[in-house]
Amino acid sequence: MAIPGTTEDSSLQDAWRKQFITIYTGQAFSLLSSSAVQFAIIWWITVKTSSAIDLTIASIAGLLPQVLIGPIAGVWIDRHSRKIIMILADSVVAVSSLVLGLSFFFGEPPLAFVYAILFLRALGETFHKPAMKAAIPQLVPAEALTKAGGFGQLIQSACAMVGPMLGALLMSVVTMPLVMAVDVVGAALAVLTLATVRLDKPLRKGGKRPRILAETKEAFVALRSDKALVRASLPVFATSIVFMPLGSLLPLMVLEHFSGDAWHNGIVKALFSAGMMLAALAIGVTGGIRRAFLMMSTAPFALGICSLAAGLLPPGAFWVFCVLVFIMGMAGMWGNIPYIAYLQKNLPQENMGKVMSLVTSAMSLGIPIGMLIAGPVAEAIGVDGWMIWAGVGMVVVGVGSYLWTREFERSGR
Repeated sequence: MAIPGTTEDSSLQDAWRKQFITIYTGQAFSLLSSSAVQFAIIWWITVKTSSAIDLTIASIAGLLPQVLIGPIAGVWIDRHSRKIIMILADSVVAVSSLVLGLSFFFGEPPLAFVYAILFLRALGETFHKPAMKAAIPQLVPAEALTKAGGFGQLIQSACAMVGPMLGALLMSVVTMPLVMAVDVVGAALAVLTLATVRLDKPLRKGGKRPRILAETKEAFVALRSDKALVRASLPVFATSIVFMPLGSLLPLMVLEHFSGDAWHNGIVKALFSAGMMLAALAIGVTGGIRRAFLMMSTAPFALGICSLAAGLLPPGAFWVFCVLVFIMGMAGMWGNIPYIAYLQKNLPQENMGKVMSLVTSAMSLGIPIGMLIAGPVAEAIGVDGWMIWAGVGMVVVGVGSYLWTREFERSGR
C-alpha cells in the first residue's frame, strides 16, 4: 500500500494521470469531430425543413437507442472489457458517418435515411458514454473523482464548443461528404489511443453469473437502495423533460426568431459549450463547493431563470441571448458533475455500468417525452414561447430539488 507523500505514492498518482490523459486525448479527437458532424447534420435538417417537428424526429432518433437498450447495454458493459466496448462504439459511429458521407456524394439523401444514421450514431454512444463513465473509477482514486470529472468534462465541453464552429467552417468550404470524413478520422484516432491503455475487465463478486434480466434488475435494486441518489435523480429526470428539448430547438430559435445563419447557430452552440467548459474547469481545479446536493439544486433554478429571460427577448437582442446561453451551459455542468461523481463514489464496480446506463436511459427517455410536447407547442406558439414556459417549469424543479434533497447535506452524504 502506498504511503501518502512517498515516492511510491507519487508514482501511482503519475500512473493514473497518464492513463487518464491518454484516454481523453484520444477521445478529444473523436468528440471534436463528432460535434462538428452532428452540428452539420442538424443544421442541414434545420435549413432543409425549418420545422420543429422534423427537429423533434431527429432528436428522438438520436435518443431511441439509449431509451430502448440502455439498461441492457449496461449489463454488457459490466460483463465485458470496457475498453473493447468503447473501441467498438467509436467504430460504429465512424462507419455511420462514412455511409452518410457516401450518400451525400451520390445525391441528397432522404430525411428518413438521415434519421436512420442518427439512430446508428446514437447506438454507438449508448455503449460508449456509460462505458467511459464506468471505466474512470477503475483508473482514478475515489478522492480525485470529482476533480477528474471536472477535467474530463472540461475536455468534452471544449470539443463541444469548438465543434459547432468547426462544423460551420467545414460547411462553408467543403461538401457534406468531406464533413462526414472528418468524423471517420477522429474516431480512428480515438481507437488508436484507446488501444494503448490497459483497462482490466471488471471483476464480479460471487460465483455464477446471472442472466441478463436478472443483472438488469440489479441496477434497479442498487439505485432504489440509495435514497439520496433517488431523490437527486428525480430532478435530473424532470430537467430532461422540461429543459433538454430546448437544445434541439435552439437552431430554430436562431433561424426564425433572430434571423440567423449557420455561423450564428455555431456561435450559440459554442457559447453554451464554453459555459460548460468554464464550470468544468472551476470544478476540476477546486472540486466545487462542499454541498454537492446544493450544487445539483441550483443548476435547474439557474437554467429556468435564463430560459425565461431568453424567451422574452426581442428579435434584435441576439447577443443578449448568447450571454444567457453561456450561463445555461455553466449551470448545466454545475449540476451534472457532482451528480456523476456521487454515482461513481457510491456504486460498487460490478454494478457501475448497469446503473450508469439505467440512469442515462431514464434521462434519455425524458427528452423524447419533452420533445413530443415541445415540438408541437413550439410550432403553435413559437420556440420563444416554449422557452418561457420551460423556464417557469425549471424554476419549480430547482426549488423542489432543494427542498427534496437538503436533508442529505445535513447528514453529510
